[in-house]
Amino acid sequence: MVDTIKLLFSRILNHEALTREETCEILMGITRGDYATEQIGALLTAMQMRGVSVDELLGFRDGILSTGVAVKLDCDRFIDIVGTGGDGKNTFNISTAACFVVAGAGYKVAKHGNYSATSTSGASNVIEQHGVKFTADSDTLQRSIDECGIVYLHAPLFAKAMKYVAPTRKALPFPTCFNLLGPLVNPSTPPCQVLGVASLKQMRLYSAVYQNMGIDYAIVNSIDGYDEISLTGEFKIMTKYNEEILTPKDLGLKTISPSDLTAGQNVEEAAKVFDEVLAGTAPESKKEVVVANAAIAINVLDKGKKSFDDCIAIARESLDSGNALATFKKFVSLNS
Repeated sequence: MVDTIKLLFSRILNHEALTREETCEILMGITRGDYATEQIGALLTAMQMRGVSVDELLGFRDGILSTGVAVKLDCDRFIDIVGTGGDGKNTFNISTAACFVVAGAGYKVAKHGNYSATSTSGASNVIEQHGVKFTADSDTLQRSIDECGIVYLHAPLFAKAMKYVAPTRKALPFPTCFNLLGPLVNPSTPPCQVLGVASLKQMRLYSAVYQNMGIDYAIVNSIDGYDEISLTGEFKIMTKYNEEILTPKDLGLKTISPSDLTAGQNVEEAAKVFDEVLAGTAPESKKEVVVANAAIAINVLDKGKKSFDDCIAIARESLDSGNALATFKKFVSLNS
Protein backbone atom coordinates (compact mmCIF):
# COMPACT_ATOMS: atom_id res chain seq x y z
CA MET A 1 0.00 0.00 0.00
CA VAL A 2 2.92 2.35 0.78
CA ASP A 3 4.38 1.75 -2.69
CA THR A 4 0.96 2.38 -4.25
CA ILE A 5 0.44 5.71 -2.54
CA LYS A 6 3.99 6.77 -3.36
CA LEU A 7 3.37 5.98 -7.03
CA LEU A 8 0.11 7.95 -7.01
CA PHE A 9 1.81 10.98 -5.45
CA SER A 10 4.62 10.80 -7.96
CA ARG A 11 2.19 10.81 -10.88
CA ILE A 12 0.08 13.64 -9.49
CA LEU A 13 3.15 15.77 -8.79
CA ASN A 14 4.28 15.11 -12.36
CA HIS A 15 0.93 16.54 -13.51
CA GLU A 16 -0.29 13.15 -14.72
CA ALA A 17 -4.02 12.39 -14.54
CA LEU A 18 -5.22 9.30 -12.71
CA THR A 19 -7.78 7.02 -14.30
CA ARG A 20 -11.41 6.85 -13.27
CA GLU A 21 -10.78 3.39 -11.86
CA GLU A 22 -7.79 4.57 -9.84
CA THR A 23 -9.61 7.41 -8.11
CA CYS A 24 -12.55 5.12 -7.41
CA GLU A 25 -10.13 2.72 -5.72
CA ILE A 26 -8.60 5.60 -3.74
CA LEU A 27 -12.05 6.45 -2.42
CA MET A 28 -12.71 2.82 -1.55
CA GLY A 29 -9.34 2.67 0.19
CA ILE A 30 -10.17 5.74 2.25
CA THR A 31 -13.38 4.08 3.48
CA ARG A 32 -11.41 0.92 4.35
CA GLY A 33 -8.93 2.92 6.40
CA ASP A 34 -6.02 2.13 4.08
CA TYR A 35 -4.59 5.66 4.27
CA ALA A 36 -3.46 7.79 7.18
CA THR A 37 -5.10 11.17 7.67
CA GLU A 38 -1.83 12.87 6.67
CA GLN A 39 -1.75 10.90 3.41
CA ILE A 40 -5.33 11.87 2.57
CA GLY A 41 -4.52 15.52 3.28
CA ALA A 42 -1.41 15.39 1.12
CA LEU A 43 -3.30 13.70 -1.70
CA LEU A 44 -6.10 16.27 -1.71
CA THR A 45 -3.59 19.12 -1.51
CA ALA A 46 -1.58 17.79 -4.45
CA MET A 47 -4.71 17.30 -6.55
CA GLN A 48 -5.97 20.77 -5.70
CA MET A 49 -2.68 22.35 -6.73
CA ARG A 50 -2.61 20.44 -10.00
CA GLY A 51 -6.35 20.56 -10.74
CA VAL A 52 -8.75 17.64 -10.88
CA SER A 53 -9.56 15.94 -14.19
CA VAL A 54 -12.93 14.78 -15.46
CA ASP A 55 -12.07 11.09 -15.04
CA GLU A 56 -10.74 11.69 -11.53
CA LEU A 57 -13.94 13.44 -10.51
CA LEU A 58 -16.03 10.66 -12.03
CA GLY A 59 -13.94 8.05 -10.22
CA PHE A 60 -14.53 9.70 -6.85
CA ARG A 61 -18.22 9.90 -7.74
CA ASP A 62 -18.28 6.17 -8.56
CA GLY A 63 -16.69 5.40 -5.21
CA ILE A 64 -19.09 7.55 -3.21
CA LEU A 65 -22.15 6.08 -4.92
CA SER A 66 -20.92 2.48 -4.61
CA THR A 67 -20.20 2.82 -0.88
CA GLY A 68 -23.35 4.80 -0.15
CA VAL A 69 -27.08 4.15 0.08
CA ALA A 70 -28.74 4.00 -3.34
CA VAL A 71 -32.24 5.36 -3.92
CA LYS A 72 -34.25 3.61 -6.61
CA LEU A 73 -37.23 5.75 -7.51
CA ASP A 74 -39.98 4.28 -9.66
CA CYS A 75 -40.06 7.32 -11.90
CA ASP A 76 -38.82 7.69 -15.46
CA ARG A 77 -37.95 11.36 -15.61
CA PHE A 78 -37.12 13.66 -12.73
CA ILE A 79 -34.70 16.46 -11.97
CA ASP A 80 -32.47 17.92 -9.30
CA ILE A 81 -31.78 21.67 -9.04
CA VAL A 82 -28.61 22.34 -7.09
CA GLY A 83 -25.76 24.79 -6.74
CA THR A 84 -22.13 24.20 -5.94
CA GLY A 85 -22.29 26.78 -3.16
CA GLY A 86 -19.33 28.79 -2.04
CA ASP A 87 -20.20 31.89 -4.07
CA GLY A 88 -20.18 33.98 -0.90
CA LYS A 89 -23.43 35.74 -1.83
CA ASN A 90 -25.63 34.50 1.05
CA THR A 91 -28.72 34.23 -1.15
CA PHE A 92 -32.01 32.85 0.09
CA ASN A 93 -32.91 29.27 -0.85
CA ILE A 94 -33.57 29.95 -4.52
CA SER A 95 -32.89 26.45 -5.87
CA THR A 96 -34.98 24.78 -3.17
CA ALA A 97 -37.92 27.10 -3.80
CA ALA A 98 -37.56 26.49 -7.54
CA CYS A 99 -37.84 22.75 -6.91
CA PHE A 100 -41.30 23.20 -5.40
CA VAL A 101 -42.34 25.47 -8.26
CA VAL A 102 -41.30 22.75 -10.72
CA ALA A 103 -43.13 20.06 -8.73
CA GLY A 104 -46.16 22.35 -8.48
CA ALA A 105 -46.18 22.53 -12.27
CA GLY A 106 -46.63 18.75 -12.44
CA TYR A 107 -43.03 17.60 -12.93
CA LYS A 108 -41.03 15.25 -10.71
CA VAL A 109 -38.11 16.40 -8.54
CA ALA A 110 -35.53 14.57 -6.43
CA LYS A 111 -33.78 17.33 -4.49
CA HIS A 112 -30.40 16.42 -3.00
CA GLY A 113 -29.03 18.77 -0.36
CA ASN A 114 -27.27 19.38 2.91
CA TYR A 115 -26.82 21.91 5.68
CA SER A 116 -25.09 25.11 4.70
CA ALA A 117 -21.32 25.28 4.92
CA THR A 118 -20.88 28.92 3.93
CA SER A 119 -24.24 30.73 3.77
CA THR A 120 -27.02 31.39 6.28
CA SER A 121 -29.26 28.55 5.14
CA GLY A 122 -28.71 25.44 3.06
CA ALA A 123 -31.48 23.29 1.61
CA SER A 124 -31.52 20.98 4.63
CA ASN A 125 -31.65 23.94 7.01
CA VAL A 126 -34.77 25.43 5.46
CA ILE A 127 -36.48 22.06 4.96
CA GLU A 128 -35.78 20.99 8.56
CA GLN A 129 -36.95 24.37 9.85
CA HIS A 130 -40.45 23.38 8.71
CA GLY A 131 -40.46 20.18 10.75
CA VAL A 132 -39.47 17.71 8.03
CA LYS A 133 -37.73 14.54 9.26
CA PHE A 134 -34.98 13.32 6.97
CA THR A 135 -35.08 9.67 6.02
CA ALA A 136 -33.50 7.05 3.79
CA ASP A 137 -36.53 4.77 3.95
CA SER A 138 -37.28 3.77 0.36
CA ASP A 139 -41.05 3.45 0.83
CA THR A 140 -41.31 6.92 2.38
CA LEU A 141 -39.21 8.46 -0.38
CA GLN A 142 -41.24 6.80 -3.11
CA ARG A 143 -44.50 7.89 -1.52
CA SER A 144 -43.27 11.48 -1.39
CA ILE A 145 -42.45 11.70 -5.09
CA ASP A 146 -45.63 9.80 -6.00
CA GLU A 147 -48.02 11.94 -3.96
CA CYS A 148 -46.54 15.42 -4.19
CA GLY A 149 -44.03 15.18 -7.03
CA ILE A 150 -40.93 15.84 -4.95
CA VAL A 151 -38.62 13.93 -2.63
CA TYR A 152 -35.82 15.36 -0.49
CA LEU A 153 -32.57 13.46 -0.03
CA HIS A 154 -30.46 14.68 2.90
CA ALA A 155 -26.92 13.98 1.75
CA PRO A 156 -25.36 12.60 4.98
CA LEU A 157 -27.89 9.76 5.07
CA PHE A 158 -26.67 8.48 1.71
CA ALA A 159 -23.06 9.48 0.94
CA LYS A 160 -21.46 7.42 3.71
CA ALA A 161 -17.91 7.88 2.38
CA MET A 162 -17.94 11.62 3.02
CA LYS A 163 -17.54 11.13 6.77
CA TYR A 164 -14.13 9.52 6.21
CA VAL A 165 -12.72 12.64 4.56
CA ALA A 166 -14.62 15.20 6.65
CA PRO A 167 -11.90 15.75 9.30
CA THR A 168 -9.22 16.22 6.64
CA ARG A 169 -11.35 18.61 4.59
CA LYS A 170 -12.15 20.63 7.70
CA ALA A 171 -8.47 20.87 8.60
CA LEU A 172 -7.38 22.09 5.18
CA PRO A 173 -7.60 25.87 4.69
CA PHE A 174 -8.90 25.59 1.11
CA PRO A 175 -11.64 23.74 -0.81
CA THR A 176 -10.74 20.39 -2.36
CA CYS A 177 -12.10 18.30 -5.21
CA PHE A 178 -14.61 16.87 -2.74
CA ASN A 179 -16.31 20.27 -2.73
CA LEU A 180 -17.12 19.60 -6.38
CA LEU A 181 -18.74 16.22 -5.72
CA GLY A 182 -21.93 17.26 -3.90
CA PRO A 183 -23.92 18.01 -7.07
CA LEU A 184 -22.77 14.74 -8.67
CA VAL A 185 -23.69 12.22 -5.97
CA ASN A 186 -27.48 12.46 -5.77
CA PRO A 187 -28.21 8.85 -4.70
CA SER A 188 -31.23 8.64 -7.01
CA THR A 189 -28.97 9.40 -10.03
CA PRO A 190 -31.49 11.73 -11.72
CA PRO A 191 -31.59 11.71 -15.52
CA CYS A 192 -31.91 15.53 -15.51
CA GLN A 193 -30.12 18.21 -13.55
CA VAL A 194 -29.79 21.97 -13.32
CA LEU A 195 -26.52 22.98 -11.72
CA GLY A 196 -25.49 26.46 -10.66
CA VAL A 197 -21.76 27.18 -10.57
CA ALA A 198 -19.83 30.21 -9.37
CA SER A 199 -17.27 30.39 -12.19
CA LEU A 200 -16.93 29.70 -15.89
CA LYS A 201 -14.00 27.36 -15.16
CA GLN A 202 -16.31 25.15 -13.08
CA MET A 203 -18.90 25.33 -15.85
CA ARG A 204 -16.49 23.80 -18.36
CA LEU A 205 -15.46 21.04 -15.95
CA TYR A 206 -19.01 20.03 -15.05
CA SER A 207 -20.11 20.17 -18.68
CA ALA A 208 -17.50 17.57 -19.57
CA VAL A 209 -18.55 15.45 -16.58
CA TYR A 210 -22.24 15.59 -17.53
CA GLN A 211 -21.46 14.77 -21.15
CA ASN A 212 -19.68 11.67 -19.89
CA MET A 213 -22.61 10.76 -17.64
CA GLY A 214 -25.03 11.09 -20.56
CA ILE A 215 -27.76 13.00 -18.71
CA ASP A 216 -29.84 16.01 -19.75
CA TYR A 217 -28.57 19.11 -18.02
CA ALA A 218 -28.24 22.85 -17.84
CA ILE A 219 -25.34 24.54 -16.09
CA VAL A 220 -25.91 28.16 -15.15
CA ASN A 221 -23.61 30.92 -13.95
CA SER A 222 -24.27 34.58 -13.39
CA ILE A 223 -21.34 36.54 -14.73
CA ASP A 224 -21.12 38.54 -11.50
CA GLY A 225 -20.42 35.34 -9.55
CA TYR A 226 -23.74 33.85 -8.42
CA ASP A 227 -24.11 30.07 -8.66
CA GLU A 228 -27.61 30.41 -10.11
CA ILE A 229 -29.54 32.73 -12.39
CA SER A 230 -29.57 35.79 -10.16
CA LEU A 231 -31.15 38.29 -12.59
CA THR A 232 -28.56 40.81 -11.35
CA GLY A 233 -26.96 40.97 -14.80
CA GLU A 234 -25.77 38.72 -17.62
CA PHE A 235 -25.72 34.97 -17.09
CA LYS A 236 -24.51 31.99 -19.07
CA ILE A 237 -26.41 28.77 -19.73
CA MET A 238 -24.68 25.65 -21.01
CA THR A 239 -26.61 22.52 -22.02
CA LYS A 240 -25.73 19.33 -23.90
CA TYR A 241 -26.97 21.07 -27.04
CA ASN A 242 -25.66 24.64 -26.85
CA GLU A 243 -24.39 27.50 -24.72
CA GLU A 244 -25.39 31.14 -24.65
CA ILE A 245 -25.07 34.32 -22.65
CA LEU A 246 -28.37 36.02 -21.84
CA THR A 247 -29.67 39.00 -19.91
CA PRO A 248 -32.81 39.18 -17.74
CA LYS A 249 -34.41 41.18 -20.57
CA ASP A 250 -33.90 38.22 -22.92
CA LEU A 251 -36.24 36.24 -20.65
CA GLY A 252 -38.70 39.09 -20.41
CA LEU A 253 -37.61 39.80 -16.83
CA LYS A 254 -36.22 42.84 -15.05
CA THR A 255 -32.68 43.22 -13.73
CA ILE A 256 -32.72 43.20 -9.95
CA SER A 257 -30.42 44.32 -7.15
CA PRO A 258 -28.15 41.92 -5.23
CA SER A 259 -29.78 43.18 -2.02
CA ASP A 260 -33.05 41.57 -3.18
CA LEU A 261 -31.52 38.09 -2.88
CA THR A 262 -30.13 37.98 0.64
CA ALA A 263 -31.20 35.22 3.02
CA GLY A 264 -31.06 37.28 6.19
CA GLN A 265 -28.99 36.71 9.31
CA ASN A 266 -30.21 33.28 10.43
CA VAL A 267 -32.15 30.21 9.38
CA GLU A 268 -35.41 31.63 10.72
CA GLU A 269 -35.12 34.70 8.52
CA ALA A 270 -34.18 32.59 5.50
CA ALA A 271 -37.19 30.33 6.08
CA LYS A 272 -39.44 33.40 6.27
CA VAL A 273 -38.22 34.57 2.85
CA PHE A 274 -38.71 31.06 1.47
CA ASP A 275 -42.29 30.93 2.80
CA GLU A 276 -43.13 34.38 1.43
CA VAL A 277 -41.91 33.40 -2.04
CA LEU A 278 -44.06 30.28 -2.18
CA ALA A 279 -47.04 32.13 -0.69
CA GLY A 280 -46.70 34.84 -3.33
CA THR A 281 -46.28 37.62 -0.77
CA ALA A 282 -42.56 38.22 -1.34
CA PRO A 283 -41.32 41.19 -3.39
CA GLU A 284 -41.60 40.61 -7.12
CA SER A 285 -37.81 40.40 -7.52
CA LYS A 286 -37.57 37.39 -5.23
CA LYS A 287 -40.43 35.59 -6.97
CA GLU A 288 -39.03 36.29 -10.42
CA VAL A 289 -35.58 34.87 -9.64
CA VAL A 290 -37.21 31.64 -8.45
CA VAL A 291 -39.39 31.55 -11.57
CA ALA A 292 -36.33 31.99 -13.79
CA ASN A 293 -34.46 29.09 -12.22
CA ALA A 294 -37.54 26.86 -12.24
CA ALA A 295 -38.06 27.68 -15.92
CA ILE A 296 -34.58 26.41 -16.80
CA ALA A 297 -35.40 23.12 -15.06
CA ILE A 298 -38.67 22.81 -16.97
CA ASN A 299 -36.80 23.45 -20.21
CA VAL A 300 -34.37 20.61 -19.39
CA LEU A 301 -37.16 18.23 -18.41
CA ASP A 302 -38.87 18.91 -21.73
CA LYS A 303 -35.56 18.41 -23.59
CA GLY A 304 -35.52 21.99 -24.83
CA LYS A 305 -38.73 21.54 -26.80
CA LYS A 306 -40.44 24.42 -25.00
CA SER A 307 -39.22 28.00 -25.39
CA PHE A 308 -37.93 29.86 -22.35
CA ASP A 309 -40.99 32.10 -22.59
CA ASP A 310 -43.28 29.08 -22.32
CA CYS A 311 -41.24 27.61 -19.47
CA ILE A 312 -41.37 30.90 -17.57
CA ALA A 313 -45.14 31.03 -18.06
CA ILE A 314 -45.47 27.47 -16.67
CA ALA A 315 -43.30 28.29 -13.66
CA ARG A 316 -45.11 31.54 -12.96
CA GLU A 317 -48.49 29.79 -13.14
CA SER A 318 -47.31 27.21 -10.60
CA LEU A 319 -46.36 30.00 -8.21
CA ASP A 320 -49.25 32.41 -8.83
CA SER A 321 -51.93 29.71 -8.74
CA GLY A 322 -50.79 28.46 -5.34
CA ASN A 323 -49.82 25.06 -6.70
CA ALA A 324 -46.19 25.43 -5.59
CA LEU A 325 -47.29 26.33 -2.05
CA ALA A 326 -49.82 23.49 -1.95
CA THR A 327 -47.09 21.09 -3.09
CA PHE A 328 -44.79 22.28 -0.32
CA LYS A 329 -47.50 21.96 2.33
CA LYS A 330 -48.27 18.41 1.20
CA PHE A 331 -44.57 17.57 1.19
CA VAL A 332 -44.20 18.80 4.75
CA SER A 333 -47.30 16.85 5.82
CA LEU A 334 -46.00 13.63 4.27
CA ASN A 335 -42.48 13.96 5.63
CA SER A 336 -42.93 15.33 9.15
